[in-house]
Amino acid sequence: MTSSKIDGHQLELFAQDFFAALKPSDRPAPPSQPLFKAPPAPPRVKLPSPPVGPLDPPLKRIVLGHHTVDYLLRRSSRRSIGFMIDDDGLRVTAPRRVTQIDIDNAIRAKQRWIVTKLLERGERREQRQQRPPIDWKDGARLPYLGGEITLRLEEAARSHCQYDAASRELWIGVVPGLSEWQLKERIKLWFQAEAKRLFKERLDHYAPLLGVSYSAFTLSSAGSRWGSCTVQGAIRLNWRLIHYPLALVDYVVAHELAHLREMNHSPAFWAAVGEIYPDYDGARLALRKQSHEMPVLFAE
Repeated sequence: MTSSKIDGHQLELFAQDFFAALKPSDRPAPPSQPLFKAPPAPPRVKLPSPPVGPLDPPLKRIVLGHHTVDYLLRRSSRRSIGFMIDDDGLRVTAPRRVTQIDIDNAIRAKQRWIVTKLLERGERREQRQQRPPIDWKDGARLPYLGGEITLRLEEAARSHCQYDAASRELWIGVVPGLSEWQLKERIKLWFQAEAKRLFKERLDHYAPLLGVSYSAFTLSSAGSRWGSCTVQGAIRLNWRLIHYPLALVDYVVAHELAHLREMNHSPAFWAAVGEIYPDYDGARLALRKQSHEMPVLFAE
């Protein structure tokens, strides 16, 4: 049996390597890392809350998970609690006999749907606010009925506003000292006048086809609510629809007129819409898509 021998020189080299490994290194140690690295927190999206007018009640508040939700509560003669969410936030309509505790419990029962929709609306609002605004100068392109018109500015002793349908040009007479906000207000008034004229034509066209009549019609400036209809037959349409194709204007008109027969969104309501506007599903999706792409004209 043979045995291997380690001479003194080999033993010394081994000892040097061993003790060198025990010495602290001159290089800085890497920072310690947690065993489980948490994913980065998603950016917080501000949940929209309804604007409060001088005649509106103060907003109610409820905590849903990690989110605080402000909502507008209205009482009515309806039999059940109803929810509506748009870019202006959550609105709740409840019977007069229902207690606040019952309303809060109903909200919590639908909190996943409510929070999801509010987050979507909040993201939509942020995307809309991040879009570049119109550059208000001669030659600017403005959205009108699904297409574009050209803004023409000319020096004038007196202010005027005239639309040339043949050339699709909107001519504005710019008087000395006219500020940008005055120019924008003049153009907005023109769009609103066009909206009032056109929307009334479409209402008067579709109402007889559906066998209904409305009592009043006004324009609205809601953030993204395209229309509304009261039980008294008063219809409001968002004037910004004038920027969208006529087919989408007609869809909103048909939607609100159908509420004169069904003040809900039941199958009977959608059947009424379909009588005068069969492709309401396609129009609804197109309106949502184009509202994301529409440039910012007039910041409210």
